[in-house]
Amino acid sequence: MSDSSTRPESLLPYALWTEEALRAVVQDALSHAAKHGLPGEHHFYITFRTDHPGVAMPGHLRARYPQEMTVVMQHKFWDLVVDRGAGSFSVGLSFGGVPAMLTVPFAALTAFADPSVRFGLRFQAMPVQEAAPQPETAAAAAAAEPSQVVSLDSFRRRPARD
Repeated sequence: MSDSSTRPESLLPYALWTEEALRAVVQDALSHAAKHGLPGEHHFYITFRTDHPGVAMPGHLRARYPQEMTVVMQHKFWDLVVDRGAGSFSVGLSFGGVPAMLTVPFAALTAFADPSVRFGLRFQAMPVQEAAPQPETAAAAAAAEPSQVVSLDSFRRRPARD
């Protein structure tokens, strides 16, 4: 008899899908703020891994926050752009009166909160998908895959005959 208190392991990545759906909530919130600004007392706390690939930030901030950073978007931010295709957002913020532009992939997020309405989300920073290894040379690529020669003679125009 099996123990009914244990759940079978899922062959579908439900946890990953749920996390991706919640990241879309952050995308929607930032898109709304980019288009309309932040209404009322709304403000965002966004925590992200600074060492995640694709994070772009000034060197002095990276030196100060080598692993993780939380930014607050409230009264003074500019040029907020959400790029869903690239999976990132960029925003201008001031740090000690010094303006800086940040670009943050959504995969680098570890937390998002809007304290004005007691809303918050936590994430695991998503690993970067590794690209498949590429052959070093064209010769290696040719050796890796069989070639196929296609004759173009049947597609060529033939001169008109009188």
